[in-house]
Amino acid sequence: MPRSNGRRRKGVAFRVLILGCAGAAAGQPRPIDSAKSAVTIQVKKAGLLSAFGHDHEIAAPVAGGTVDPSGGKVELRFRSAALEVRDRGISEKDRAEILSTMLGPQVLDSQRYPEIVFRSSNAKTAGAGAWHVDGELTLHGETRPVTAEVRDQGGHYTGTVHLKQTEFGIKPVKVAGGAVRVKDEIQIDLDIQLAR
Repeated sequence: MPRSNGRRRKGVAFRVLILGCAGAAAGQPRPIDSAKSAVTIQVKKAGLLSAFGHDHEIAAPVAGGTVDPSGGKVELRFRSAALEVRDRGISEKDRAEILSTMLGPQVLDSQRYPEIVFRSSNAKTAGAGAWHVDGELTLHGETRPVTAEVRDQGGHYTGTVHLKQTEFGIKPVKVAGGAVRVKDEIQIDLDIQLAR
């Protein structure tokens, strides 16, 4: 009888230890799976002769980051020089020119500002599996508040952010005296998956 009680106590102690470790791990930030995460930037055209311009779709590979679901904390990092132009129906020459302008001193100035970082400061519930995530985005050497609308889509987080380039000290590109230009406001679409 005493031997059985000892085994029972050891079994209970082992289960408490396992549950305690699992609880501690749940509060730890989890790394983002960079290979499975996707961030896309939509830049729209405007102007009198906008029919001759292009809407731009830019892929921003995630360089790294973490998510703490229980604490509502997120950090995302990108290398500005790693951004890619995904516009459809354009020549490789046009794609290269768009990329060169985007990474150059006129827009992102990727040599002076090699990193883009988002850090959350607050996450408020916006219904089942949805949040308003407030934070700060550092882009082009400027740090400004932004808000993302985020949803949990079966184990990955999708969301949208709208911001104005001019808020980050970037002048939207224009040609022909502004008859063809890109809009100031851009849309950032997020699809973030956590590493297993």
